[in-house]
Amino acid sequence: MHPPADHPSIPAADLKVVPVERSDTIPSSWYVDPRFHALERDAVFGANWQLVGRLDQVERPGQFLVGTVADEPIIVVRGKDGALRAFFNVCRHRGGPLAFCDGQASALRCQYHGWTYLLDGSLRGVPQMDRSELFDKKDFGLTPVAVDTWEGLVFVHLGPKPAPVARTFAGILERIGPRALAGMQFARRVNYEVACNWKVYVDNYLEGYHVPFVHPELATLLDYAGYTTETFDRYSLQSSPMTGEGSPYDTAGGTATAYYYFVFPNVMLNILPGRLQTNVVQPLGPDRCRVVFDYFYQRAGSAALEAQVEADVAYSDKVQEEDREICEHVQRGLSSRAYDRGRFSPEMEAGVHHFQKLLKQAYAARMKPAPRRRRPTK
Repeated sequence: MHPPADHPSIPAADLKVVPVERSDTIPSSWYVDPRFHALERDAVFGANWQLVGRLDQVERPGQFLVGTVADEPIIVVRGKDGALRAFFNVCRHRGGPLAFCDGQASALRCQYHGWTYLLDGSLRGVPQMDRSELFDKKDFGLTPVAVDTWEGLVFVHLGPKPAPVARTFAGILERIGPRALAGMQFARRVNYEVACNWKVYVDNYLEGYHVPFVHPELATLLDYAGYTTETFDRYSLQSSPMTGEGSPYDTAGGTATAYYYFVFPNVMLNILPGRLQTNVVQPLGPDRCRVVFDYFYQRAGSAALEAQVEADVAYSDKVQEEDREICEHVQRGLSSRAYDRGRFSPEMEAGVHHFQKLLKQAYAARMKPAPRRRRPTK
């Protein structure tokens, strides 16, 4: 394997996928070496569907939302023809931004020099370019990005011709039915910044092993004896019956189930009675990440629901503070000369093993040299 110059060299043995019963965890260097940020930008975030927003943000013609994927600025816009499109949020003149934040406009205008694009990405206006020779506006349209939707959520993919995003989520709606996600309404966004590598946060999310030790209140809300983990193609599911003790949720006498879906590489769907919470883990560097929490409810906006929302967010804040503290300690431990890699609990850490398997496969696919082109025969 011959990785690009800014990517780390990884021994083939470290990329081998071994059954969880015999597998080591990934090396500590994968969490602390800054070169992995560049590798993951290309191999992980640039090669998978990324959640960037909600359909209600781009319902009307001219509405647009902005985001960042794999360190790339992205804009998603609803065209006058009703089509949803995505582009790099980069003007083709000298790289200026088309928008700094979400909004609505009849056209997209570069905030640097005023080049103007129609909502379909074609270049329309170019101030003071009359004397430029061999310049054709048709050659300078915005660079498109694949966009797709699932259950009211908007995703983009930087790769060429990706499979529909619904394939990634196949089976989830059937499992959680009759809970409808698309009908839930957005209520609140909360951001958390954590001084750890994004994979530390994901590893932590993917196991209930730590719950009795780090989250004593959450441990009473969940029926820990019934906590299970299942793995699928591109996602895993942790589920547990809910006891209803100390819960801000309607648990129907303790018979409800909590579903915690992780969709590779960085999206979580926390599905509880009457509520959907999406989490997106965004790397900010080798030892920092941001976690974006969006809250959705079946009756969002009603006065009666506001108290439940406040209680829900307060409960989640406490859990997140506990996770933030332990993840930051783990990041320091992974940087220690005392640690390189560990082992999995097959009973409790199948989700972590599954995530690390997908990570290895993503690394390997990116680092594999392209096949040589055959020379034409005479």
